[in-house]
Amino acid sequence: MLRLSKKMLFAIEAVLDIAYHAGGEPVQSREITRRQGIPRRYLEQALQHLVREGVLIGVRGPRGGYRLARERRRVSVGDIVRVVRKMETSEDPIHEPTGSELGVMVVRPLWQELQEEIMGRLDSISIDDLTARAQKVGIESEGRENLDFSI
Repeated sequence: MLRLSKKMLFAIEAVLDIAYHAGGEPVQSREITRRQGIPRRYLEQALQHLVREGVLIGVRGPRGGYRLARERRRVSVGDIVRVVRKMETSEDPIHEPTGSELGVMVVRPLWQELQEEIMGRLDSISIDDLTARAQKVGIESEGRENLDFSI
């Protein structure tokens, strides 16, 4: 079942933070923790899963951190949700083989349809869309502050 868990919320916020605050350098997890208040243990676990699934790239070294693996217009909220759903191990009751006839043949298919609609909507929202929302509400980007265009 699709539900907004803390892990899912933290993962979406972390990817948005990386997209929004990245200047020319990768974004370090301690900076995400500072800005978003995400507990480090949740954050590191989520970031590693996002790297394994190709949403982020981990950059090693003293100035390392994380950056998007694709352009932010090509990363959807749905991509992030799918990664977190893989992380969360609880079995979805919609797939249980037992249950009442009404539950199995009416309620669960309805719930499955709703989940597919929600995922379709989440797939249509890119990280670029969310960064535009952040700009619109006036959130300052630390990455843009640190860019130097002088020659």
